[in-house]
Formats: sequence, structure tokens, C-alpha cells
Amino acid sequence: MRTHNLIACGAVAAFALGLAGCGSQSNQTNTPTATAGPSGAQVEIGNTINYGSFGTTAEVDCADGKSLNVGGSNNKLTVTGTCANVNIGGADNTITFEKIDTGLSVVGLNNTVTYKDGDPKINNTGSNNKISKG
Repeated sequence: MRTHNLIACGAVAAFALGLAGCGSQSNQTNTPTATAGPSGAQVEIGNTINYGSFGTTAEVDCADGKSLNVGGSNNKLTVTGTCANVNIGGADNTITFEKIDTGLSVVGLNNTVTYKDGDPKINNTGSNNKISKG
């Protein structure tokens, strides 16, 4: 079981690093940070957060204008703060956002995405995703 968890975390980290530049609107050159634990793996590069996990419930903070990439499946995420751009892959995630400013792209399957505030340009190229404001 431990080997399975290590492989899953490695896959999530590789996915997150692959998306590292997607959607970022900042030219900051901050040193990347990474955390991994029972609530998923999170890698932050510049002004972009890359989150990935399988079957977790977690809170992610976009602060004031960070971009967010989400990968993995069967997660329940609450995203606080204001996200600039959001990219969602994976399947069967339920994600609630406080605010999305610029863009929301969902390429995964069977995701339920709700945002409370903002007027993002929505790009839903996945399948059977439910996106709503409310």
C-alpha cells in the first residue's frame, strides 16, 4: 500500500510540474515550493499553484490573484481567495471557488465546479462537467 501511495504522489507531482506555467499571470521568479501529505501534493512556482491528489478533501488558498492547476480524481476542494486563472483536469472532482477573475478551463471528466464570485471566461472541453456560478 505504501508503494502505491508513493507512486500516486510521484504521478501527481509530475503532472503538477508539467502544468507549472499554465495560466500564470505573474513574472515573479519566486523559488518553487512543494508540499505533500495526506491532503495531496501542492507545488507553487511563481504565481501558480499546482495541486494534485486522489480521493482527498482539502482547502487551497489562491490568495489574491494566484493561478491554480488541479489534477487528480475524486477530490473535494474548497478554494479560498481570488484565483486569476484556473485549469482543471482529472475526473470526479467537486471544487468550490470563492472567486475566479479571468479564466476557467475544465478538460477533465465528471467534475462539478462552482464559483461564488467573478466573471471568468469559461472553456469546458471535457466531458460531463457541471460548471455554475452561485
